[in-house]
Amino acid sequence: MKLKQDFIVHNKKGETLLIPTGNSEFSGIVQGNKTFGAIVALLQEETTAEAMVETLFARFETEKEKIQTDVQTVITELRKIGALDE
Repeated sequence: MKLKQDFIVHNKKGETLLIPTGNSEFSGIVQGNKTFGAIVALLQEETTAEAMVETLFARFETEKEKIQTDVQTVITELRKIGALDE
């Protein structure tokens, strides 16, 4: 899976914004925290949920189950707005 090119990612002061271009069916802005930003950054390249969990687990000092939950939540929300190529 990968983030569609119809979305622009903007990071500012620990906050990540996901902004659709005119080609997207979604109209709105998705605002997220550092965790959201880290997951979206990994989605700039083709990846899997499992690979993202492993990468984030190696990077952050937290429980693997928490990371799995966060990754699944973000993926679910991005699917709802049609932001993923799968």
